Amino acid sequence: MLISFDLLDRQIVDRDGIPVGKVDDVELGRTDEGRFYVAALLTGQQALGARFGGALGRWITNIAVRLDEHRLGPRRIGYDLVASIDSAVHLSIRRDLLPAPALETWLDTHLIGRIPGAGDAG
Repeated sequence: MLISFDLLDRQIVDRDGIPVGKVDDVELGRTDEGRFYVAALLTGQQALGARFGGALGRWITNIAVRLDEHRLGPRRIGYDLVASIDSAVHLSIRRDLLPAPALETWLDTHLIGRIPGAGDAG
């Protein structure tokens, strides 16, 4: 598997085909024998900013960290939840079983939730 070709920037969908996000980075693990493996997919602005690097990457990461009230970091999806990979990464579980992304949580609490009638949508 070529991580940069087969995983990075691929759309992630849950078992019902509902979009979850994009693969912004990966977390590698290491076996006792010294072999590397993909341990998790990382999504969110903190993971994406680190990939950009430079001033823009630091800016994206710093804003994401400030908005991450619970200090959860990038959303981490264990690689064991990946069912298959084609033009997208398909998960074996539903989206609502994953942790909510920090930026979406912040926006819901501080912006969307303050719009009159927002609680009635859905």
